[in-house]
Amino acid sequence: MPVICITLSGYFAYHATIGKYGLNSHQKLTIYAAELKSKLADLQEESGILKSRVKLLMDGSIEYDMLDEQARYQLNLIQDDEIVIMRVEK
Repeated sequence: MPVICITLSGYFAYHATIGKYGLNSHQKLTIYAAELKSKLADLQEESGILKSRVKLLMDGSIEYDMLDEQARYQLNLIQDDEIVIMRVEK
């Protein structure tokens, strides 16, 4: 009888620490959740930037400099007296 109790206790102790729903898995999920929250914050910041740029192009409040910039960028057009500086956005 004591052997069965020790075996069952060992089985439950093993799965409580290393098993699919054990302490190790909880730590991994906590780290993964923190990574996802960080990624979400980055995406929300990027979304805010894009929303502000789209707002400048909305009907009724078009900012002509922004419209000109986007048209030139999309069509790859410049005037003869302009200098183009290419930059990479991350």
